[in-house]
Amino acid sequence: MSRFSHFLLLAILFPAVSLAQSKLLTIEEATNMNPKLNAGSLSQLQWLPGVNRFVYVAKNSLVQGSPGQNSRDTILRLNEVNTILKYNNQDTLKRFPVITFLTADTFYFTNTNKLFHCDILKNTVNEVNSWKENAENMDIDESGNLVAYTVENNLIISMEGREIAVTEETNKGIVYGSNRVHRNEFGIEKGTFWSPDGKYLAFYRMDETMVAEYPLVDITPRIATMTPTRYPMAGMTSHKVSVGIYSIASGKITYLHTDSAPGTDSALLTEYLTNITWSPDRKFIYIATLNRDQNFMQLNKYHALSGLFVKTLFEEKNNTYVEPLQGPKFLTGDPGKFIWESRRDGFNHLYLYDTEGNLIKQLTKGPWEVTGFVKSDASGIKAWFYCNKGNPLERHLYIVDLKNGNTSPVTITPGMHTVKISDDGRYILDNYTSASTARQIELLDAKGGSVQTLLANDNPLKDYQLGVMSVFTLKSEDNSDLYCRLIKPVNFDKEKKYPVIIYTYGGPHSQLITNSWLGGAGLFLNYLAGQGYVVFTLDNRGTANRGRDFEQAIFRNLGIKEVNDQMVGVNYLKSLPFVDSTRIGINGWSYGGFLTISMVLKHPGVFKVAVCGGPVIDWKYYEVMYGERYMDTPESNPDGYKNACLTNYVKDLKGKLLIIHDDQDGTVVPQNSLTFLKKCVDEGKQVDFFVYPGHEHNVRGKDRVHLNQKMVMYFQENL
Repeated sequence: MSRFSHFLLLAILFPAVSLAQSKLLTIEEATNMNPKLNAGSLSQLQWLPGVNRFVYVAKNSLVQGSPGQNSRDTILRLNEVNTILKYNNQDTLKRFPVITFLTADTFYFTNTNKLFHCDILKNTVNEVNSWKENAENMDIDESGNLVAYTVENNLIISMEGREIAVTEETNKGIVYGSNRVHRNEFGIEKGTFWSPDGKYLAFYRMDETMVAEYPLVDITPRIATMTPTRYPMAGMTSHKVSVGIYSIASGKITYLHTDSAPGTDSALLTEYLTNITWSPDRKFIYIATLNRDQNFMQLNKYHALSGLFVKTLFEEKNNTYVEPLQGPKFLTGDPGKFIWESRRDGFNHLYLYDTEGNLIKQLTKGPWEVTGFVKSDASGIKAWFYCNKGNPLERHLYIVDLKNGNTSPVTITPGMHTVKISDDGRYILDNYTSASTARQIELLDAKGGSVQTLLANDNPLKDYQLGVMSVFTLKSEDNSDLYCRLIKPVNFDKEKKYPVIIYTYGGPHSQLITNSWLGGAGLFLNYLAGQGYVVFTLDNRGTANRGRDFEQAIFRNLGIKEVNDQMVGVNYLKSLPFVDSTRIGINGWSYGGFLTISMVLKHPGVFKVAVCGGPVIDWKYYEVMYGERYMDTPESNPDGYKNACLTNYVKDLKGKLLIIHDDQDGTVVPQNSLTFLKKCVDEGKQVDFFVYPGHEHNVRGKDRVHLNQKMVMYFQENL
């Protein structure tokens, strides 16, 4: 089979254009400024605790249903909540709030800087807590009463109407409870962790005093000011992190002894503390620790009250990197056991352990990926998880028997599934989408049989002309399947030749092509097809959900195999009779910006136009955690950094290039683009540049329309 041989996986073949299908997407609609074009859903759909009843929010009312009932009951209206709030001299709500149920009849919600409990049966809404208006990193405990939060660099707990200052640090380089520890890598999304009983709060303490301050400039004052951010670049001094435990009763802090497990080789000393997890009995804390090279992980157990190291349950090593993203998941019905996710056999799978670190069994196995753990049942004999078995473009719910390891699918309809399972495991709310299904929500029984359709598929774009989309595979140089998505121009004429815009990202943790609505393309790429472009995307080696070897193929040599794979797609496009091979454009942001410029410079003359945003130009300017995981340090991998540094190829620049950067970008700092511009000046190469003031690593809100307009205009004028 030739490299260009491919098979059609799926295609959206829209019927001949009728009078109703006379619309083309506008740039505003393509930027998601019209919510009516988003797939329908049932807002806040969830099971009530302990009962087989579900609720969702519709028309500012809380609606209830059950498996044996086709009708729906409205159990609470927004105006009823507001009447009670107004009576108690509280601010009213403009829309139904985001709610979290505590029991089948009570829930909590927040409004401005206050926490409320609502009892549906008693028809009461009571304020139970409040906090400072400038609070950040809010974390509410399981009882829905206590609130931990940060103000600047300090950690505070609000309890029964009073504030408890957990820390009173005056040095701004020492930060408590922040969600940006290790720059949000390793699955870190928060900096505080309540114990199950709410009596203790674990938190990160981050000492950044030794980290260089990177200057970002705020232009809003008349005299612009510097707003520095601590930014540890690859190979440079990083911050020091520890984990504290605050006792509500004693008001004291105990720090875990995380420096290193006894007997650990000095080269493997702990640098990163990840996946902080309380034991169900709140006696212990589990932490996945990593060394600076990120190739050695220990799952360590600590006494929560004394902070003393208990033992290392197990270790994982890899010649490339180990990347724990999920902590231990304790079995609901058997808290002496937990499930661990690992890629140790080449694919992400589930492993069952006891709390002494004994491996009981590997629960899943095969050339496919577990893409998420859902929950275990109350008996401790089965668990549910997501995986892409059979099709890497899909996500399905599976169930595993924890005693014999047998697995079976629950969802079988093609697509990407997201579920909510009732407490007793008898029923499942299945929310799914596919290339031909904008959204469908089904109520399933435990075996996956449909009990009831809660929301039927309704195409929000039925009145619009869209190009025909196809998804297929091409072969890489090592014979890997590379998934591709191609959208033909609206009103496609096979006798014409069309320009192409390639949209790329190409980095780890990404998958642009899925069997989801519009094939994962979104509205903007379909807008480009409406403007007469062939729109193409390819997921190269280095992207996610294809196994460890596929993702880690780029280790220490970013910008080589990704470029080679993308060129497979380019050469395929050139072989198509309807493609104008002299008019190929490319676009990407962040890692996609790095890949976009890499393509242009390493294959000069192939691309007539390129547009990119927030590009990494030189990986020595990127931060420690992400940069060193994939590239090691500049000192240990000089050739890799040299080959990936895009200023080394500026002399080969041909065609038109627009670089966009945000002046407050603390992720890919502006120094990347500016050093590239300087090199272009030195080499006498013309390049276009645009800055979005006040934005960070993306352009959001109404300014996003401006960004999309700028990119489209650049392609229209030059491609």
